[in-house]
Amino acid sequence: MPAAPPSTLPWHRREDTWAIFIALGLVLAVTSAFFLGATRLVSTAALSFPAWSDAGKVLATLQANPAAPLVLFGVFLALFGAASAVIGWDVAKYAAGFGVLFVFSIAVAILGSNEVLKAWQLEPPLLALVVGMVLGNAVALPRWFQSALRTEFYVKVGIVLMGATLPFTIILQAGPLAILQATIVAVTTFVAIYLAATRLFGLDPRFGATLGAGGSICGVSAAIAIGGACRAEKSHVSVAISMVILWAVAMIFLLPVGARHLGLAPGQAGAWIGTSEFADAAGFAAAATLGDERAIKTFTLMKVVGRDMFVGVWALVVAFLSVTRWERKGAAEAERVRPAEVWQRFPKFILGFLVASLVVTVVLASVDAKIGTQFSKEAIGPLKNLRGWAFTWTFLSIGFTTRFRELTRFGWRPFAAFALGVLVNVPLGYWLSSSVFASYWDAVK
Repeated sequence: MPAAPPSTLPWHRREDTWAIFIALGLVLAVTSAFFLGATRLVSTAALSFPAWSDAGKVLATLQANPAAPLVLFGVFLALFGAASAVIGWDVAKYAAGFGVLFVFSIAVAILGSNEVLKAWQLEPPLLALVVGMVLGNAVALPRWFQSALRTEFYVKVGIVLMGATLPFTIILQAGPLAILQATIVAVTTFVAIYLAATRLFGLDPRFGATLGAGGSICGVSAAIAIGGACRAEKSHVSVAISMVILWAVAMIFLLPVGARHLGLAPGQAGAWIGTSEFADAAGFAAAATLGDERAIKTFTLMKVVGRDMFVGVWALVVAFLSVTRWERKGAAEAERVRPAEVWQRFPKFILGFLVASLVVTVVLASVDAKIGTQFSKEAIGPLKNLRGWAFTWTFLSIGFTTRFRELTRFGWRPFAAFALGVLVNVPLGYWLSSSVFASYWDAVK
């Protein structure tokens, strides 16, 4: 029998529910460990590798904390295993598959920390995509391994954890102008891609919405969230993700070169990358190549705080359009559409993101500046590392499940629709960042 749609499953068997439980559980555990003086346990689980050019540095890191990989694996296997049992996945197959996926993620994390690969902007998330795509298309993956390739589940855990690394105080620092620029770019790009897909190239409205979300909001996670909200076909989401990846990788190289050639100040360049990149990981890589912390800050304000926050809004709008217009078979059926259907399709993990942000905000507001700085280092820092692992598993899963032959299934039309969005997005972002709001971005230090 085919799997039941997520909206028809009981709440305790949904991926969103378990993504929230797991991520918020980690946030609360790390926060409690900080105040109980047990941050050593947290640092053991939040494994990270320093930049290296000599392999001896990696070996030294592992020798200094030999239990870290096992603790990291054990913590997430226990959490994901519990989720598997309740959701209804085959726990044994999932555990075996996740073990292999974890080994790949360790290898990717080590390679992605190499200074040469970093210079080429092959950070762990992008390297995970490359490794997954190459192997996924070169060899036949066993079914037990495929059972662990849970792209949506991992990205939801990562997004909720991202909330803990973005307190509301940071969101407020973005200011009304940053939110305004993000709104202009997100709305304009979404509409451009959607209209091109549906009016010019005759694609399914749900396909057009998924493409538009991937190009206008936060890339892969937006394509997944909006695709689920409007019940797009799985192949639609896969193609949208592929378009995001293709253009995101290209923009890693093109945007920094363009910013330097055009003589943009660091703050303006970071904001332009934030409005024109399609994926957070790729955008961070592009902004980092400019070699100025101001570019990274303005990128974060624009992309992560400004555009990524539109996932929930877009999911709500698209879910409403889907149940009231795209799926209507006639007036009688339209009358049977329940308003609760919109809520059922709303991606609940976005609420987890907001709760995680509120938890961290309350903690930082309750302590003095010295303890707040220490909390940022010893609690938020490890949470960023755990978020990074969740996104690495996400991108490995995307790579392993992306088939090059699927990219040609719909021909040139999805590519053309997305490309038209790029032609709108990039010049608009440049004009807003370098002219309309230039003084604002220049003031960010």
